[in-house]
Amino acid sequence: MFQQVSPFERIRVFFSRREELPVLILINIAIWISSVLIRNFAFLFASPESATTGTYKDNVTEWIMSSFAVPANTNVLLEKPWTLLTYMFLHTDFMHILFNMLWLWWFGIIFIQYLSQKQLLATYLFGGLAGAIFYIAAFNFFPVFSLVRESALALGASASVLAVVVAIAFYVPDYSVNLLFLGQIKIKYIALFTVITDLLMLSSGNAGGHLAHLGGALWGFAYIKMIPGFDPAKLLNVFYRMDFSINKRRKRQHFKVHKGGKPVTDEEFNRQKVLRQQKIDSILEKISRSGYDSLTKEEKELLFSSSQNKS
Repeated sequence: MFQQVSPFERIRVFFSRREELPVLILINIAIWISSVLIRNFAFLFASPESATTGTYKDNVTEWIMSSFAVPANTNVLLEKPWTLLTYMFLHTDFMHILFNMLWLWWFGIIFIQYLSQKQLLATYLFGGLAGAIFYIAAFNFFPVFSLVRESALALGASASVLAVVVAIAFYVPDYSVNLLFLGQIKIKYIALFTVITDLLMLSSGNAGGHLAHLGGALWGFAYIKMIPGFDPAKLLNVFYRMDFSINKRRKRQHFKVHKGGKPVTDEEFNRQKVLRQQKIDSILEKISRSGYDSLTKEEKELLFSSSQNKS
């Protein structure tokens, strides 16, 4: 029945869940595809000269960046405050978004094993904001940037992703992953290597990007130090209470969740649902590695009950 789950099926299942991690990745991909489509559509209206030289593409890219990338110029920022949010979802280069999304998926999976999806979203958003603020402050404070600060722009999810990387690396520093040619490496060393690389690359042509990365990393570290006393993710509760999801509203209208005869809060229900899904994901991964026969009796029963609930 369950002989093997293909990588494509696992990807399909991952993105079919309307949870914060897959939704963040999908938003980034959707915005990148939209930018590509806008450039391709502009090609149809370009003059033969600009189409031949490619200047039409440069003009469209410049318009996208000036509208949605975060500026170092504080006067421009006051005119476009939304860029503090939009810049962390904006990519114009394929390799840029590819590596950012791979890192977000890779460390995001580890993150939600120990912390919640809401905490992941908070780390991504606040890490991105911290990266933008750090970048803007540095460009307006250090004299080396005086000639470029008027036109400098920052974009990409790197600061947000590095916030996630550093946060989980400090939360479970001894968690190990298997890297090709290197074997088992603790994620604290991966995070440390990434931060040191950004420090060493400050004098490169992408100083603004590396400064934003460091701002995101600082937030990731600060976040883990804060959550024992105060969890900034609670600031997102107002948006969760609005509950824009039609499916979630329908579920609350038609179902009441009980445990032992007592009502269970939405937060507790969601936590139990996440834990159950994580168990199912680990079972599916075990099947892909060793086959269905390698499962224990309890794992087979959990997988069977899950398939019955979804049928």
